[in-house]
Amino acid sequence: MTEDVKTWKTGDVGRITLNRPKALNALNQDMVTAMIEALTGWADDDDVKAVVVDGEGEKGFCAGGDIKMLAESGRAGDDRAWRFWRDEYRLNTLIKEYAKPYVALIDGITMGGGVGVSVHGSHRVAGDRTLFAMPETGIGFHPDVGGAYFLPRLAGALGTWMGLTGARLRTADAIAAGVATHYVPSERNGELIYALETERLDDDGERIEELLDGFGGDAGHSDLAHARGLIDAAFGRESVDAILFALDEAGDAWSAKQAGTLRSKSPTSLRVTLEALRRGADLDFRGVMTQDLRVSMRFLAPGSDFYEGVRAVVVDKDNAPKWAPAPTGTEIEAFFGPLDGEHEMTFI
Repeated sequence: MTEDVKTWKTGDVGRITLNRPKALNALNQDMVTAMIEALTGWADDDDVKAVVVDGEGEKGFCAGGDIKMLAESGRAGDDRAWRFWRDEYRLNTLIKEYAKPYVALIDGITMGGGVGVSVHGSHRVAGDRTLFAMPETGIGFHPDVGGAYFLPRLAGALGTWMGLTGARLRTADAIAAGVATHYVPSERNGELIYALETERLDDDGERIEELLDGFGGDAGHSDLAHARGLIDAAFGRESVDAILFALDEAGDAWSAKQAGTLRSKSPTSLRVTLEALRRGADLDFRGVMTQDLRVSMRFLAPGSDFYEGVRAVVVDKDNAPKWAPAPTGTEIEAFFGPLDGEHEMTFI
């Protein structure tokens, strides 16, 4: 059993603590495997009324996954990346379909893989340190872990804006967007965990709701309401080029900033992501996870922007990627074709 994640039962809850604070609790293969084992074991355990998940340290709930390993696996042509993504997406599906309350305490950086092990659960509890984002287009990748499911289901074009730009939501914005369901001040996090571990919980989650409301507070003012009109007007368009045109035409500082952000991202990632979100809006969750695995594996092709993004952001850290030109429609379509029989998505 890995030391990178701690799992145990206490009171009426199953507890999971992500335990790689120096890596902001980024997921690796062993952590994903341990979480799957714990959740499947507790699913039929009548003594476990709910699952509570948090991250060690004050900075990060979970900042993503092992990006460097994924790129190394792609270059080597081995199955490490495929196995990690398959198991991670199985875990995301397990959380989405979990019959018991799943309480993720996202008080800290919550990005990429961290979103996947939180946003699909029944309760996502933001704190004062919450920073929520899907920043994958900035490394030549796509918002996987079910991004193509939850992002299109946010109000208006919020999800498209978040998925394309990698917009970072602070606490109040996370609540306003609906990616967080509750707010508890960071200073009360320990009290909340103690209460969840020691209170008698019921089978329908009512006591959990009472506790979360009791420890809650005012998350503050969100700026999303002011930006929503601009977001919907531009990011509701049908193509990346149309979105950029609308932003350029808007003539305000906010729109100009968004246009600059988009032009810094991988053109391939932007177009594949937009297509994935459009398709994901009409798919069920397992359909999206099947799509995610197909698209993720296609980003491992030789010459992919993913390798350049990892070099620029993770390895050399010069933040000056040299992206490939925008793909054609045929090239975008190729990202979504089935994998060979041995590598298609399967579920627990």
